[in-house]
Amino acid sequence: MSRSRVHGFCALPLAVERDGFELRRRGQVVCRALGLEGHDLVRVVTVLSEVGRDLLGTPGLRVDLQLEERTGEPGLFLARFSWTGPREPGRGALGAAARLLDRCDHVPAPGGHTLTVGQRLPVSPELHEELVERVHAALRDSGDLSMGEELRTQNRQLLRALEESRAQQEELQRLNAELAETNQGVVALYSELSAELEETNTGVVALYAELEDKTRQLRLASEAKTRFWANVSHELRAPVNSVIALARLLLAPEADPLTEEQRRQMSLIAGSGSTLLALVEELLDVAKAESGRLEPHLVHTDLRTLLHQLRGTLHGMAHEGVRLDIPDVRDAPELVTDEVMLTRVLRNVLSNGLKFTTAGEVRLTVGTEDRAGRTWFVFTTTDTGVGIPLDQQDRVFEEFYQVLGAHQRGRPGTGLGLPYARRLAGLLGGTLTLTSEPGAGTRVRVEIPACLDLAPAEVPARVPHPLPESLVVVDDDRTFIELIRPVLRRVARNVTEVSVSSRAVDVIRAERPEAVLIDLAMPAPDGYVLLQVLARDPGTAHIPVVVLTSTDPGDVDHSRLTHARAVLGKTHLTPERIGRALALHPTGPDLPPPAKTGEQQTPGESTP
Repeated sequence: MSRSRVHGFCALPLAVERDGFELRRRGQVVCRALGLEGHDLVRVVTVLSEVGRDLLGTPGLRVDLQLEERTGEPGLFLARFSWTGPREPGRGALGAAARLLDRCDHVPAPGGHTLTVGQRLPVSPELHEELVERVHAALRDSGDLSMGEELRTQNRQLLRALEESRAQQEELQRLNAELAETNQGVVALYSELSAELEETNTGVVALYAELEDKTRQLRLASEAKTRFWANVSHELRAPVNSVIALARLLLAPEADPLTEEQRRQMSLIAGSGSTLLALVEELLDVAKAESGRLEPHLVHTDLRTLLHQLRGTLHGMAHEGVRLDIPDVRDAPELVTDEVMLTRVLRNVLSNGLKFTTAGEVRLTVGTEDRAGRTWFVFTTTDTGVGIPLDQQDRVFEEFYQVLGAHQRGRPGTGLGLPYARRLAGLLGGTLTLTSEPGAGTRVRVEIPACLDLAPAEVPARVPHPLPESLVVVDDDRTFIELIRPVLRRVARNVTEVSVSSRAVDVIRAERPEAVLIDLAMPAPDGYVLLQVLARDPGTAHIPVVVLTSTDPGDVDHSRLTHARAVLGKTHLTPERIGRALALHPTGPDLPPPAKTGEQQTPGESTP
């Protein structure tokens, strides 16, 4: 905040016309001493004369010429008019002062008025004390001038001002001429540029139309590719499932004995079938993810069991001399996520590490972090494998891309594992990141929230339910019924199989089962028709029905399945899945023990 101090130079009474000339003369002397010259001097003297002439004859009229000193700022020349009585200054004088000078303040009061006009001084290296002393010296040396001399002085000043104005007017005319010439050039250039721009716009519009057409073609090609994946995957799943299930039946302890060589070959068939099925389901999930139809199904996940099953599933994939280290997690925080997706993410990452690690170890660590009051799980996989070059670490997340190099030979793969795992991690609300160094190994970090931001009602609670005494399964595929029979024996005590759909309603009415499983794709009447008949019959409407389908459950017409409790895919049907669908608990104290098949089920294979 700047401080101000006022220095007074002289005080002049204004009573007669002669006093107005004296005010003008002394104002010129003070302004010149303060450094005001040229137009600034003419404006100040003009305002002093105009205000003095306007107020002449007012009682007690006087004017004080002053310098207002401001710390750190240029000073201000002031002329303070004061008088008594009610008279107001004229609008013309006030307007001229406000228009020509930097300051014009009129302060009316009951006993009189004050009008202060001022002009800011130019910046000067001199101190304010030096300016004040110079003004006093100039006033002492100015003496008294006659009116004629004053008029001659005024005329000289006016002539100089006119000459300056004429010079400025001539300069302005010259600048206007140059501006007009420049404008002509600008107009010509603008016309030329407008023509070029219009031609360019025409080309851009044509290019945009071509790009839009190419985009449409690419979108159609992508949709066709997605449909192809889905259709081929659907067609492959049924026979592959049959191969796997038949191999398991032949390997079961209660099956006819096999020679050691036959058992080894059947194990190879079952393992290859499982590998092929996993690839088919990955293709199907990628297709569903690209079409926006892959959504997580949240359940309370037993992390310890999940990791135990991963350990058993992946143990046989390790090269000789490579150690697979998956921790036995105890007392972990509650995890509510899609168990299938999480299993597939970890399985893809770990199997990738095992595939490219020939010595050392592949290690999985599990930790938790608190982020803004929420718990996050962090799964970190490290291996001592071949590593990935820096320039290809982003490309490994492209579908079907495989790192180039000799280490890729002899290691089969589709290039879907990491892209698929990252996509699933994103659907679980998390991230998957990778760092690697050639020759030193790879580190993959998967982070997911302990619980997605969904309403509690969307997460099924773990509530035990009693077992059904009886169950009817309706399916015309005898091979499928053979395969699912051991599973159904673990779900219900009495299972009735119906392979002819036209007899299904009569059997259900006669048996009065506690649950019904119906295949959709059957000769007439199909599953849709059977559902409608059961829903209309008061004697069967209360029986819970679960629909089975070999197609994607998301592709069926749900509007016609309002009576169904759930829709399950036929792949990897387990007692747990069927029990959850029927709102029944698949295990209990009176349940017969499950048949031992030697197969270690993975959670990732329990949901379509």
